[in-house]
Amino acid sequence: MPVFRFKRFEVSNDRSAMKVNTDGVLLGALMTVSSHDRRLLDIGTGTGTVALMAAQRLFSRIGAGTDPGLSACGDRDGNDGRGSGVSVMAIDIDRPSAEEAAENFAAAPWSACMSAVHCPLSGFERMLSPVNDGGFDLVFSNPPYFESSLKAPDARRRAARHADTLSYREIMSFSARWLSAQGRLSMILPADMWMEVRRYAVSWGLYPFRMVGVKTSPRRPCTRAVMEFARKGTAICLSGGGCPEKNEITAGPGYEPVGSVLTIMNEGTYSSEYRSLVSDFLLI
Repeated sequence: MPVFRFKRFEVSNDRSAMKVNTDGVLLGALMTVSSHDRRLLDIGTGTGTVALMAAQRLFSRIGAGTDPGLSACGDRDGNDGRGSGVSVMAIDIDRPSAEEAAENFAAAPWSACMSAVHCPLSGFERMLSPVNDGGFDLVFSNPPYFESSLKAPDARRRAARHADTLSYREIMSFSARWLSAQGRLSMILPADMWMEVRRYAVSWGLYPFRMVGVKTSPRRPCTRAVMEFARKGTAICLSGGGCPEKNEITAGPGYEPVGSVLTIMNEGTYSSEYRSLVSDFLLI
């Protein structure tokens, strides 16, 4: 069984329609995670890699002790501490992917907090209750984005890669309904979609507060971008914990998002900035 080994967890990478990939690792390492986050949702989880990275980052921020799965989530008998504890939920329309993600979660240090469900986003939304579920503090996704290109012959891989099964528009509209007051949405998409996605987000009352362009080498243009959105007036701390004023930004009209560029390779090897970014997760 193919296994991808991270520093603090392992990912079985055999049955999911989409394998561990650079886009997912970039999203997991770059998206804004706050020590105040308690309810997280990964849409289109695949192997569960991004959700696992989010859990690792969150528990390192809140300092949950030697067994974060127990101290922050309740216990391993199903008492997950909702309302005060952490819940990292993941969904996928592909059953083998959701099952493999669930197995990867069960083997992780944060297993008591994590769950994976096989269902489309629309079906998951029907399961939610405004009274009992409140809102999500962080919604994130590495969604399909090929809308008109030649489709892969394999049906499962086609569903995972093409936006006719899950588009950023669906994720955006869901997030507008289900983000908490201070909640955030993070996605990784082709960089040339930035203006299109930004306009669509604003139509749903979500405003960009951060955009990190990603290029493979210094001489190439950005091909991917991690895009982050929040409701009007939301104050976001980019450092994630105690927040110096210089690290706090505001989402909304009149506020420009913070922009930066990450270069993965430099002169045939991983750049120092990329090594630093993934140092808590990968040995490279």
